[in-house]
Amino acid sequence: MNEMTRVAPNNLDAFWMPFTANRQFKQAPRMFVGAKDMHYTTADGRQVLDATAGLWCVNAGHCRPKITEAIATQAGELDYAPAFQMGHPKAFELASRLATIAPAGLDHVFFTNSGSESVETALKIALAYHRAKGDGSRFRLIGRERGYHGVNFGGISVGGIVANRKMFGTLLTGVDHMRHTHDPARNGYSRGEAEHGVELADDLLRIATLHDPSTIAAVIVEPVSGSTGVLPPPKGYLKRLREICDQHGILLIFDEVITGYGRMGTAFAADYFDVTPDLMVTAKGLTNGVIPMGAVFASGKIHDAFMGGPEHLIEFFHGYTYSGNPIAAAAGLATLDTYKEEGLFERAKALEPVWADALHSLKGEPHVVDIRTIGLIGAVELQPIDGQPTKRAFSAFLDAYENGLLIRTTGDIIAMSPPLIVSEAQIGEIVDGLRAILRRLN
Repeated sequence: MNEMTRVAPNNLDAFWMPFTANRQFKQAPRMFVGAKDMHYTTADGRQVLDATAGLWCVNAGHCRPKITEAIATQAGELDYAPAFQMGHPKAFELASRLATIAPAGLDHVFFTNSGSESVETALKIALAYHRAKGDGSRFRLIGRERGYHGVNFGGISVGGIVANRKMFGTLLTGVDHMRHTHDPARNGYSRGEAEHGVELADDLLRIATLHDPSTIAAVIVEPVSGSTGVLPPPKGYLKRLREICDQHGILLIFDEVITGYGRMGTAFAADYFDVTPDLMVTAKGLTNGVIPMGAVFASGKIHDAFMGGPEHLIEFFHGYTYSGNPIAAAAGLATLDTYKEEGLFERAKALEPVWADALHSLKGEPHVVDIRTIGLIGAVELQPIDGQPTKRAFSAFLDAYENGLLIRTTGDIIAMSPPLIVSEAQIGEIVDGLRAILRRLN
């Protein structure tokens, strides 16, 4: 038997799946074979309502014609162009289009291939920016407990999820973490920004005092912590971080991989909270999740700090083979067209109170200890089973899949973020399905 025929095409052993209970999955695989608009199609022909926009990314719904056509056309026209010292028109067009929807002042775009790469890029830009200004003493990076910033070494260093960090040694040096903002005792069942906790932003002052603020290059936070269970910020918290950063010459980085591109009913969470960072990290909804792509937005002052010296020299020694890939750029342009033509950002804003009312109707259902909503994001937190953390929520996930609903779990928290094309009837279907699941749980 030759190499090409040794392994059956439906063998599951070779693929080591990411962030998955591999042994459990391969005993009873959950396979999607198709998708359209709000639904996936399973291998056994069932329709599954997507309450998570894939993985927080399919903001415009699945298999949208303008996007799929743009990809096919581009693949037949220009499949790849070198990313270093060469260019192609669509990358420049996409960067310009993105700059027009970004908060004022974030007018330069560096392309990557994922949220994780966008985080690494932003952290490197921050460090290099201070060096370029002759301020190399600023080397510290500050993250936050319960923060998620991807899975590369920089991202898990500034991130604050124990399971993502514990197996990988000392990680980056010079990193510290602010306290998280989750306070269910004071902010239980919140809609929008949490009422209490603005004082937690002053934790940055504590860290700055400990290390000396002149050693801190940047602070990175998610405007809304998503992957650790949808944690909206306290009212005034992000504005206070902005003030502290300005006072001490520290760059503020927003990780908007989840909150960007309409998820909050605005182009970015920076618009929702009226706080503009110095660097903004994006991916996911940039191409509707169809083609891997990320983008880091930088202010003019940061970009221009690199533009000294002889013009023939490379200004920033960083980038990726696929930065601004032609097919990804085409997908990004078509995605922006889809958002605009269908008014999806505005649609999400209009649906925010509908979504909040529906999800909060689950208060009082079995096992529910908290519910949080903001934008078109929501979380239902469950009481853990004694001695078996995460099991109750994972059981809900499996039940949901078998009954035609895709949800996401993190710990014992059910997180949801439907595509922005979701209808009010489908919101009702999601919540009614979840209600039935909760009543079946042990």
